[in-house]
Amino acid sequence: MGRQVELLIIGAGICGSFLHLELERAGLSHLVIDEGSPFAASRVAAGLINPVTGRRLVTTWIIDELLGFAREAYDRAAEELGARFFSPATVVDYFPTAQMRLAFLKRLEEGGAYLRLPDDERDWLDRFYYELGYGLIGPCYLVDVPALLEACRQRMKTRGRVLEERFESAELRVDEEGVRYRDIEARRIVFCDGAAGFDNPWFSRLPFAPNKGEALIVEIPGWKDRPAGAGEALVFKKGISLVPWRENLYWAGSSYEWSFEHAQPTELFRARTEAALRDWLKEPFRTVEHWAAVRPATLERRPFVGFHPGSPAVGILNGMGTKGCSLAPYFAHELVQNVLTGRPIRADADVKRFTKVLTRK
Repeated sequence: MGRQVELLIIGAGICGSFLHLELERAGLSHLVIDEGSPFAASRVAAGLINPVTGRRLVTTWIIDELLGFAREAYDRAAEELGARFFSPATVVDYFPTAQMRLAFLKRLEEGGAYLRLPDDERDWLDRFYYELGYGLIGPCYLVDVPALLEACRQRMKTRGRVLEERFESAELRVDEEGVRYRDIEARRIVFCDGAAGFDNPWFSRLPFAPNKGEALIVEIPGWKDRPAGAGEALVFKKGISLVPWRENLYWAGSSYEWSFEHAQPTELFRARTEAALRDWLKEPFRTVEHWAAVRPATLERRPFVGFHPGSPAVGILNGMGTKGCSLAPYFAHELVQNVLTGRPIRADADVKRFTKVLTRK
């Protein structure tokens, strides 16, 4: 006798984990298949939710809605998982050039809602070399992504919701009644498979834009006895970002490579990043780890959410790019509400916007 569930989820990164939490709240039976790659993009992400983006410091897409939802979603997750993974943060944004300082001041003058200047721009000179001052970005938030994913995985195991194995797409059967995978029958399947989605036979025609990122984990022993901020995390940025990771460890990165030969860490990134840190930091540091992963980014910089227009039993929750910590909770909720009530998914995220491409013979 096979196993029967409402939904089969492929992948337990940030998207699959929040989809699991939403399905549990809704009381919908489900099973997650995930082999647990340690270098999936979710597992090596900095976990920063930043409301502005790019050199022009523009407000990110639907961020006002996303921030409010994220606070509630991570509070609910803390209650359910018995630990907090979400904390307030401010980005201390050092100006690498005079042009960047002017751009910040111009956005501030135009009413940049998330930007402000500090009381004293010289107050970090004991730690950093900088000449052009800095601005502050906030409120931002930091998510402890590895701890969150591990807590979700343990919960899935306890409740018998996860199969820790590789998903073999050739063994999936889809018909009008639903899907079958080996001895599992489900009404629907949802792919939360991150970078593997580029080769997914159901969704490979979507305009994915694979983007490689690398990061170092560095230890700064001299910062041990001097906490960065009182009551909130401080992220320091000057071209690269230094994000609090564990105790006196910092995540340093990241690169954004649209053209790359492989998904492995490179000596070039390490050398460039260490040189930039030596020019910026007044304290010595030591690199303890070097990571790389391919992000599931998209050409439009909008996620792919919903069910295949030609095969409504097959769904997707993917394409979050660098914004997974804010987008995944929001769109996991949208997807489950669509399953429960038929409520439409936001049109500029719904995968049905690619109906012509996905149903072309």
